[in-house]
Amino acid sequence: MPITGDMMAKRKTTGWPEAPVRRAVPAEHWKQLRRGDRVRVKLAPGFENPGQVDAVSSDHSVVWVTLDGGRGRTLVHCGDGVEIVPQES
Repeated sequence: MPITGDMMAKRKTTGWPEAPVRRAVPAEHWKQLRRGDRVRVKLAPGFENPGQVDAVSSDHSVVWVTLDGGRGRTLVHCGDGVEIVPQES
């Protein structure tokens, strides 16, 4: 039996907040991050990954980090709730 438009579920969006979307602003120390800097990506208390900054967007709101141990790269946006902490040398 072919599926028609009448039989498909429709997505209903209700309950959207009335407040406008706020612009995400990076923490002040994100503005100091440069390619090659050693950092720790703190996902949650007790869960952090060391790595090296690979790239930073021009407005410092997005940072690519190459994780240690061959675990690849991760992209972090300042609105993600993830901390990037410079490692002490």
